[in-house]
Amino acid sequence: MYESRPEATIKQIAADLGIHPETLRNWIRAAGSSRPRGRRAAVAPSPAPSSLALEAEVAALRRENAELKKERGILRKAARYFASETGW
Repeated sequence: MYESRPEATIKQIAADLGIHPETLRNWIRAAGSSRPRGRRAAVAPSPAPSSLALEAEVAALRRENAELKKERGILRKAARYFASETGW
């Protein structure tokens, strides 16, 4: 949470988790985790992907999903066939 939410403070994250801030600070130190400090280290917002890129990704995922469903169906039929052949 500490690394994924650069705008949040240790105190805020500790309150979310219901632990003492110093406990969280010790855990962060023990993990060797760090993030840039100061106002200049604020993370710039990442640009939003274009709608065309999102539509292309959705189309690719739908094709992949259809292919996986087809393969799963083939495997189910094969499993049923071999199960009947072995007498399970």
